[in-house]
Amino acid sequence: MSDFREESADNRVMSDRGRLRRGGCSCGAVRFEVKGEPDVVGTCHCTDCRKATGSTYVYYGDWPRSAFTSSGSAIEFRGRSFCPICGSRLFHLSDAKAEIMLGALDDAPGDLAPTREGWIRRREHWLAPIAGTKQFDQDPE
Repeated sequence: MSDFREESADNRVMSDRGRLRRGGCSCGAVRFEVKGEPDVVGTCHCTDCRKATGSTYVYYGDWPRSAFTSSGSAIEFRGRSFCPICGSRLFHLSDAKAEIMLGALDDAPGDLAPTREGWIRRREHWLAPIAGTKQFDQDPE
């Protein structure tokens, strides 16, 4: 699953094709890697994302599908992949992209700031808009 070249001081791995981020579920049965930088980083406040995460929103990054690899056996419900053992929500795969739940990365993704915020009409009144992001009442087009 890896073709890493060197590991930085903060445990982020560089591959010969750029940045390599690793993640997985809580119990370690499902692991994944994404290479390079995400095309999009965002949050979503829609009902589906709230229920899937048990939180007020989801924090995600979209990579090209070709930049994603995984090991272990994740299962799906309505397109959302999770670990069948511990239940950790991990990713949503399509032919074109891999949407990664950024909280599932091994290292906190502090360098991945959201660029858009979706379904803001469902955002809790006590949550402030994320400065500098594009705001969408529903799904971005």
